[in-house]
Amino acid sequence: MDIMADEQPQPGADQAPIAINILAQYTKDLSFENPRAPGSLQQGAGQPSIDLGINVGVNEQPQDNVYEVVLNLNAKGTTGEGKDVAFVVELAYGGLFQLQNVPQEHLNLFLIVEAPRLLFPYARRVFADAVRDGGFPPLMIDPIDFGQLYMQQQQRMQQQQGGNQDGGGEGGETPNIILPS
Repeated sequence: MDIMADEQPQPGADQAPIAINILAQYTKDLSFENPRAPGSLQQGAGQPSIDLGINVGVNEQPQDNVYEVVLNLNAKGTTGEGKDVAFVVELAYGGLFQLQNVPQEHLNLFLIVEAPRLLFPYARRVFADAVRDGGFPPLMIDPIDFGQLYMQQQQRMQQQQGGNQDGGGEGGETPNIILPS
C-alpha cells in the first residue's frame, strides 16, 4: 500500500485562479481626413488603394495589476498611382485590463496578443464607420492573428539582439509591438 501517492498535492492546487477583467474600452483618439473632397467622392475618382498599419502599445497603470492596451490602426487611401491622397484615418482604441494571478511568464503574451484580440472587433467597427462616414465604402479589416505577428516580432528582435550584444532593452517596460501592414 502506497500512502504517499495519495497525499501528494496536485500541481496548481495552491494557486489562486487567474482573473481577467476588462474594466473599460474606449476610443482614445480618432482622426479622419478627406483632403480632396468633394473631388475624391465623385464618380470616376476610382477606388483608392489602401496602406494599412497596426501597432499595439501597453502602459502599466498606477493601480495594482491594471494595464492599458492601445490598438492603433491607421490607413491611407490613395488614387492616381498612389500620388493623390483620398483619405487618412487613424484610430487609437484602448482597453483597461485588470489581471490577477497571471504568471509573469504569460503576462506579455496576454497583453500583446490576447488583449488586442479582444479589442479588435470593436476597433474594427469604429474604423470602418469612420471611413464610411467620410464618404467611402467601409474599410473592413480582415481578422488579425496577433499571436503569429507577436512571434514574428520576437524573431526580429532576437535577430537584432544577436547582432547587438550591448544588453539593451532591459528596462522593465512592456514593449510596444509594431505589426507590418
